[in-house]
Amino acid sequence: MAVSPELRDHILDLLELLGGVTARPMFGGVGLYRDGVMFGLITRRDVLYFRTDDGNRGEYEAADMTPFVPFEDGRMTMPYHEVPDDVMEDAEEISAWAGRAWEAARRNRKAGKRKGGKR
Repeated sequence: MAVSPELRDHILDLLELLGGVTARPMFGGVGLYRDGVMFGLITRRDVLYFRTDDGNRGEYEAADMTPFVPFEDGRMTMPYHEVPDDVMEDAEEISAWAGRAWEAARRNRKAGKRKGGKR
């Protein structure tokens, strides 16, 4: 099952306030990018996740949102958390959360470069 084009387009419309957000297909899902940095993903099950780190993870945990688990056996999680439904109803709110997710992704990217990783 692939991502619903209607959901992808709806999310991109909501994120117009953030500016420069693009969507790229990946592994049956869709990656959300801004300035070449992936900050979000829409899974094949039409669930939206944003990038998290120590700077923004608390708001997702406070809303009881779960991390992204790419394998059904739960053997690992990724640094993305599901976006609350009420956030997805308001363009200003989702753009604010997306902006913080983009900053988290940028911080991670910079940290990886400092450690000698290739990004």
